[in-house]
Order: sequence, then structure tokens, then C-alpha cells
Amino acid sequence: MDLYEYQGKELLGRFGIPVSEGRFVTSAADARQAAQELGGPVVVKAQVHVGGRGKAGGIQLAPTPVEAEQHADRILGMDIRGHTVHRLWIEKASDIAKEYYLSVTFDRGEKKPLFMLTTEGGIDIEEVAAKTPEKLARLHVDPLAGFHPYQARWLCFTAGIRAPDEQKQVIAIIGRLYDAFVTSEAMLCEINPLIVTPSGKVKALDAKVTIDDNALYRHADLAAYRDLAAGNSQEQRAHEKGLAYVKLDGDIGILGNGAGLVMSTLDVVAQAGGRPANFCDIGGGAQADVVVGALEVIMADPVKAILFNIFGGITRGGEVARGLLEALERMSIDVPVVVRIDGTEAEEGRKLLAEASPANVHVEATMLSAARRVVELAAA
Repeated sequence: MDLYEYQGKELLGRFGIPVSEGRFVTSAADARQAAQELGGPVVVKAQVHVGGRGKAGGIQLAPTPVEAEQHADRILGMDIRGHTVHRLWIEKASDIAKEYYLSVTFDRGEKKPLFMLTTEGGIDIEEVAAKTPEKLARLHVDPLAGFHPYQARWLCFTAGIRAPDEQKQVIAIIGRLYDAFVTSEAMLCEINPLIVTPSGKVKALDAKVTIDDNALYRHADLAAYRDLAAGNSQEQRAHEKGLAYVKLDGDIGILGNGAGLVMSTLDVVAQAGGRPANFCDIGGGAQADVVVGALEVIMADPVKAILFNIFGGITRGGEVARGLLEALERMSIDVPVVVRIDGTEAEEGRKLLAEASPANVHVEATMLSAARRVVELAAA
């Protein structure tokens, strides 16, 4: 789950990381009021779950409250890379002498948190890594040994932060960022830029935080940050039904049990020349009503065919077949449905489908033959 900038700053602030004072608003009139309360120049920032706000005109300096209101009026409703702006962060403007980049993320390959620090802040980290890799300090933290202050000192030295007072502040912020990362069970905590003001104060001018969805049940305060309206409506509907769903750009609906199996199915369908329209995982032990719910989500996409790929372990093939037949009774499914059932109660599931013999259901014995058949039917 991605946090908005203002939510990320609130979280970082809890761990003692200095952030600029600001106000969250949803209207131009409130933006003017916030600017008056903050006093002096402010920055009007669009709050969206995507980068590139500045280039799109979603971040504007406002010397006066009137200008803050005018900028807010223009930014609200703006489309930034497919995301409509409904929220704003009105922040007290900061003078900037230097810009750094600091982040800690989870490196899946190493299975360890990874720190990155560079004095080349304010630009994409990929660009720094490609053009000036020698300026990027990288450090993995052993989760069993934990984080230690000497590692923060090493990051500062390697990145080229030498001024003693700056170094002292950055070292403290690195430690606090790691605390925020671990305590919140985050996947990413990024500050870009981490600025140094002309007076020598170091603080976070931006905050990008991603929380592990699987840990949210342990963090009710963070779960409350979720903006349901900002997500894809079908993904939200699937989430409410307890399904894992991802919208893709093809025309073949994919339903399976288990993320590994579904991902393999996507690959096999692509190998057969098809283009998946979605990724829908009903999980283990799915009952008939879960299958019905999954089909309701999938049919909301403009699919030309659907592939069921079920390997029964906890999930029983008979339940899957009953769910499909129930869905055919309750819904208007006018596209071909290819079914491959193997494992627990696979024979019962195939028998139920054979006895019912729905006109648009085609049973295949293997994943490869099912993928080839669904691609063929989608193209017909």
C-alpha cells in the first residue's frame, strides 16, 4: 500500500525525522486558509500515488495565500499519469542549499533491507545509478544483526557527505528511517530530496512510503491511511471478496488458485500467443461462492475468453466445478471458458462439468493444451 506524501511525512515525523510544516486540504478555499495559517510562501503539492508531479505541473510555489488558492484550483482535478488529483498538501516553502537522496527498501534478491544514499538528490535514483554510480552509496543490513550506527557513518562517508554538522544530522535520520521501515513493516521508505537549508538544517522535503499489504492487519493506524477511492475499482472489488486481482492489458481472463500457478499460467498463455487481461488468484481452499465472486470480477473486463487453471491441494476440484456452474446460472457469461482441473477431486470436477455440459465450457487435460485452446477461442 502506497502512502501519499503527507501521510508518509506524518509517519516519518513520528520517528523524529524533521519534515516541513504543512496542511492537508481538499479544496482551493482550504488551500488559501492553510497558506494564511502557515505564513509566508508555501508550496502547493498534488497528492497522487505516482511520480512526475512536478513535471506535470502538480507542484507550484505560491508566495501569497491568494496564489495558493489559484494554484490549488488549477491542480485539483488535474490528471497526472492517469491519476486524478483530489488531495493537496500545502507546505511551508523551504530554502534549499543542497539536495540528497536517501532510501531504505527491501531487496528481494538479497532478502535484506537495502540503504541507498547519494548527494545527487532531486532526480530519479535510476539516473544516478546509470550516469554516476560512484556517487551512490549502497548498503545491505543483515536483519538478524540489525542496524548499527557505524553503517550510517559508512554511508555518509561513501556518499561524500563530509561536513560534520550535516553528517551528524544525516546519520541520525538514517537510523530513524530504518526504525520507521522495520516498525511499520514497510517495503520502501524514500526521501527525495533530503535537503540541507542555508542555515545547515537537514530535513525531508518529500516522503514516499510503501507498506507491505500483508502486514496491515497488525497496523490498524496505517491501514486507515488507505484511500479506497484512489485504487482500481475492480481491484478494490476483488480485495473485498478476498481475491488477489491485477488488471492487465490483454483479452483473456485468467483464474487460478495460488499466485505461483497463476503467474505460470500467464507465461504459458503468452507462450501460446495470447494476451492475459488480468491476474485473479482465488487462493487455496476456495469454495463455490469464491469462484462466483472471481468470475464477477473477471467479467467486468472486456475479455474474449476465460481460462480456469486449478491444481487442487486444499482447493477441491468439485467445489471449483460447482462454483463455475453456479456462476453460469447466476451470470450471463457469453464468452468461451476453458477449464483445466487437476489434483484433489479433479475427476469429480470434470464429471460435474461433463454431466452439465454447458455449451461454452471446454475442458482440457493439461495447462499447455488449455492455454492453446483459450488463445484459439479468443481469436475466433
